[in-house]
Amino acid sequence: MGKAQREKGKRGERQLRDLLRDAGFDSAYRTQQFSGACPEGSADVKCPQLPSIHWEVKNVERLSIWAAMTQALNDAAAGQTAVVAHTKNNCGFLITLPAEDFLDILRRSMSMKASARRVMRKPQLFFV
Repeated sequence: MGKAQREKGKRGERQLRDLLRDAGFDSAYRTQQFSGACPEGSADVKCPQLPSIHWEVKNVERLSIWAAMTQALNDAAAGQTAVVAHTKNNCGFLITLPAEDFLDILRRSMSMKASARRVMRKPQLFFV
């Protein structure tokens, strides 16, 4: 991989870090890379507020999503959700994750909304 490609990859990692920080995940940071391997579990970006997410960042014009997802799945620790955050020139990020993990997120979201509705119900007053 040439220097320009490495720099583009670093830019993508910094952009995702900044996107996470702008979304309120202030502790997100780009991990230190050592010849493509990181001693912290190989994630390109870490966010202590989202410890169950393994972030694989790709900043390329032509992405092989299956190869990127395979890399993320192989690098993710047990119990982590493998996520590929990908972008290309002049575009925003897209997020790819396994369908079952996406469905789990939806189920948890629906469960949280149902719980919030139960808590927020106003008591009914009856007058005689």
